[in-house]
Amino acid sequence: MSTTEEKEQAVAEGDQGKASDEQAESRHEAVKPGTWRFLIPLAAFFMGFVSLLFVGWVIFPLLLYAEKQQPIDFSHSIHQEAVEDGCQSCHFFREDGTFSGIPKLEQCVECHEEAMGERPEEAKFIKEYVEPGKEVPWLIYARQPVCVFFSHAAHVKMAELECVICHGPVGESDHTRPYQYNRINKYSRDIWGWNIAGMAKNAWDRMKMDDAALAKIDKPARMKMDDCAECHEETKGHKDACFVCHK
Repeated sequence: MSTTEEKEQAVAEGDQGKASDEQAESRHEAVKPGTWRFLIPLAAFFMGFVSLLFVGWVIFPLLLYAEKQQPIDFSHSIHQEAVEDGCQSCHFFREDGTFSGIPKLEQCVECHEEAMGERPEEAKFIKEYVEPGKEVPWLIYARQPVCVFFSHAAHVKMAELECVICHGPVGESDHTRPYQYNRINKYSRDIWGWNIAGMAKNAWDRMKMDDAALAKIDKPARMKMDDCAECHEETKGHKDACFVCHK
């Protein structure tokens, strides 16, 4: 073999060796884990977490709660203008200190024995309830469980709380909102709060108020037990809210 041929063979063998080294190095790099790969399980965890939140906070409430309409579309704003004592004209304390709650038919008849306006809901109320002497089957947003005793007198008379603090600006509403209740225990959604996460930045987290109504009050509408406990701790200095109401 000539010297020239030997040189060419050496160069070829060198090129082959270099190519083999490059291939081996390439294979080594291919199996070497990259710094970005830890993001894959992290992204999967994040997507799963977001999906669970969506199911728990959006889908689950849609399945858990059912909705009914009140028998009469009642306007608080019209009645507030017509009465002298505001809320206390219809929701008053009796002589024995008990709270009247939702007015009975006999109290409504004092003003509505005959129609006072032209609203269709008032005509429906007179025809279906006043004339036959039938109580209106109101759906009570704040109906408490049987194991709970709540005293309006303690909060209104002793603590001097305004109605709006717990119930929001209901007196300014012109329509009754839908009544939503838990399909399992049948209690109103207002008891547990509209925000299933339990967070409350605004009154609508508790009472589902619109922005126009919220702008008229400076305190949140409170309907959750943690709000009760917080207020009791601030005013009385100890956490006894649970045993005050739960017997």
